[in-house]
Amino acid sequence: MSHQKNNLLVGMTVFGSIFFIFGFATTFIIQLSSPVRAVFNLTEFQAQLLTSAFFIAYPVMSVPTGLLVNRIGYKWTISAGLLLMSIGSMIFIPAAQTPSYPLFLLATFILATGVVFLQVAANPYVTALGPESSASSRLNLTQALNSIATMIAPWLIAVLIFKGLELPIDATAAQEQAFGSEVATRIPLPFIVMASVVVLVAVLVSVIKLPALSTDKAGKGGNIYKYPHVMLGALAIFCYVGAEVGNAGLMVNYLSKGSLLLSREMASTYAAIYWGGAMVGRFFGSIMFSDTVQSKKYKYILMVLVLAFVSGAFVTNWNWTIGAVFTATALVNFIFMTLGKGKPARTLAVFALIAALLGLITTFTQGYIALWTVVSIGLFNSIMFPNIFALAVRDLKGNELASASGIINALIVGGAVIPPVMGRIADTWGYTYAYLLPALCYVFIFYYAVAGNQIRKVQSHS
Repeated sequence: MSHQKNNLLVGMTVFGSIFFIFGFATTFIIQLSSPVRAVFNLTEFQAQLLTSAFFIAYPVMSVPTGLLVNRIGYKWTISAGLLLMSIGSMIFIPAAQTPSYPLFLLATFILATGVVFLQVAANPYVTALGPESSASSRLNLTQALNSIATMIAPWLIAVLIFKGLELPIDATAAQEQAFGSEVATRIPLPFIVMASVVVLVAVLVSVIKLPALSTDKAGKGGNIYKYPHVMLGALAIFCYVGAEVGNAGLMVNYLSKGSLLLSREMASTYAAIYWGGAMVGRFFGSIMFSDTVQSKKYKYILMVLVLAFVSGAFVTNWNWTIGAVFTATALVNFIFMTLGKGKPARTLAVFALIAALLGLITTFTQGYIALWTVVSIGLFNSIMFPNIFALAVRDLKGNELASASGIINALIVGGAVIPPVMGRIADTWGYTYAYLLPALCYVFIFYYAVAGNQIRKVQSHS
């Protein structure tokens, strides 16, 4: 029993850091669309192609990566992914110095391929590392660590790229060019740091001993196509990632060009709060879906609310009022989570329905109401990926589990499809109407939570 606990601790520690790394990289690229638009003077649709270049790696590389895991194992797949991330990060340096948008897109795709390696290996590993009954809790915990990184990334963009820079609403062509040139000079530093960190982690992963997981317990990879709950779960992931990324990708420009006319620096801090909502909600989920006794759960919940208060104030330059508002919305999020009664499918249904309503309110309101409804969607995104994933791979083992992870992760391509469509809507009809599309995505996720995850082909036990 002690050996199993040590294995679980080592595995969760390593994979917690892995989730942090690819969470930071993913969010940094998503939020980079606003600086890139300034550098290259792009339309919103063109700027969102950066996000597409990232997420297109999922359908191209996820299924081959699932096969790679079966061949070389989780550990070496992760090491290879980290090295690919470092290569992609370094290509951003000449891409910004040239500057060259095609080179930006190439660097993004290479970095994203490394992230795909990590994600395809990490999710099933965490699922299989302990009892199936607590798989959703473990995934929510690692996703919460992922979300700490996703909150830090847009804050760093505000501090390292947009700090002290502002472009007048009626800027001349010369002012826009000077603004873009200054932004370009500030882009390489975060990628130099990222490359250095991931190389270090790759070396550590290669030398430490991770708990071994078998990949040949049952079935061949192709068998998972006969499970409707896996296929519908993959489509739910498509909708979730597309909605989450689309909301975030347009947020900085929406808040800076909308009724509030916020500076890009301040708008980036609200994007950080959006991602911070996912962090807070996933910590809630990790607690509520665990086997922890009820009295301890509420003590941990209080600690998470304190984290929300401090983190909300921190990313807004210690604005305690904003920290308090963020904490209040987090408390509302927790109250709705209790309606799920610790059941992944029920909680997913509640959160998807509320996220859809928040998207609709964002579309048909403006000012601070629209600001806080779009920011609060992050709280209700929180448990969606881990809960959809856990429902989609339920009852799968061995090769089936690794292959299902490859197919589910391939549908993360929603992040490549939905943001550019939202960008086109924003260019044509305005930013506010773009938020109708993610609302429709959440409606499908509601369907999956209520009915879709229960549609499965029962295996013969003869």
